[in-house]
Amino acid sequence: MKQVDKIEVFHNDTPVGVLQMTPDGNRCVFEYSKVWLKEGFSLSPLELPLESGLIYSQPDEFGNNFAIFEDSMPDGYGLYLLDRMLMKEGKRLKDLTPLERLAIVGGGGLGALIYKPQINIGKRTGGNINIDDFDDIQIKAIKILSEAGSGDEPLLYYNSSNSGGARPKIAFRENDGSHWLVKFRHTYDSPEIGKEEFLYMNTAAECGITIPRTKLMKGKYFGIERFDIEEGKRIHTATAAALLKIDFKNQGTDYTNLLALTGYLTQNPAQVEQMYRRMVFNLVCDNKDDHAKNFSFICRNGVWSIAPAYDITYSPEGTNRQHATSLFYEGNPGRELVLKAGTKIRIPQKRCEEIIRQIEDICSTRLPQYCPLK
Repeated sequence: MKQVDKIEVFHNDTPVGVLQMTPDGNRCVFEYSKVWLKEGFSLSPLELPLESGLIYSQPDEFGNNFAIFEDSMPDGYGLYLLDRMLMKEGKRLKDLTPLERLAIVGGGGLGALIYKPQINIGKRTGGNINIDDFDDIQIKAIKILSEAGSGDEPLLYYNSSNSGGARPKIAFRENDGSHWLVKFRHTYDSPEIGKEEFLYMNTAAECGITIPRTKLMKGKYFGIERFDIEEGKRIHTATAAALLKIDFKNQGTDYTNLLALTGYLTQNPAQVEQMYRRMVFNLVCDNKDDHAKNFSFICRNGVWSIAPAYDITYSPEGTNRQHATSLFYEGNPGRELVLKAGTKIRIPQKRCEEIIRQIEDICSTRLPQYCPLK
């Protein structure tokens, strides 16, 4: 692997700035370009304010990098594939510098950020997946996840767009030019997992939650249209975990933080209510996999908005059967705390009660299992 001394960060084709390591290697330093300072926006308002001069990352956090740039890395399944590819070259992911990690992402991640130079690991394979290949992709993914085979890691990795989550995914382009992510089951998933997520996502839409277009491909693979691409142009996208500068794996997020972040970024009460709906729905539908990387925000020309919802499905296990995102530090909050969270963020109590009642009524008729608030 070639040495990487600096990373040039681009927003599509526009230079944003330069990222380098400090001489001691304990953290990164970033500087916005003059062009971006004049015409751009803050990539992450709490971490990288739009200002001239050097900005330093915090040591021993996010792999010594900035949270917003580490957000471009895959997690779960994608990291597993990447580590297997690196081992074939005698390397491990944990030994790479932040600059080397981003060079591997290059232009292949979600959102609008592109990192140069780009490093290829293994044989880069991409762009040739079609719907007739889905069954074969599923077989290859199961073999690798169960460690019953190898050799297809580059095919699976380079077609995933560095998407996060535990389940295998591929980026897929429809004949009409629309861009989709298609999910495949993990070794521990039911064969009906795609149908289940399709049901839960569309039930969320009935409850007033904004979602991308979804479809069942070949009757079993869940597909969701990418919200980070609009009319062929990539849009800056950041997860709540990155914007709040938290490690989602530690489950240190609270819904009060998400509601406050939504208000701070969007300055729009309707968007805050949208986040409130998502909180209520996750609680009622028993989606305990509601960690901070499962909420995102998009920025169009400096204007932030909450991204459409994704990764909503039945997930009752959680950690010790508690939600990944707490509410007032309670892992299984009841109606009283849910009402308190809404009124604290200036949603009238009557409106909060209407939202709860609507979501409970719809979930009780649409979902096989649901958890009315107590």
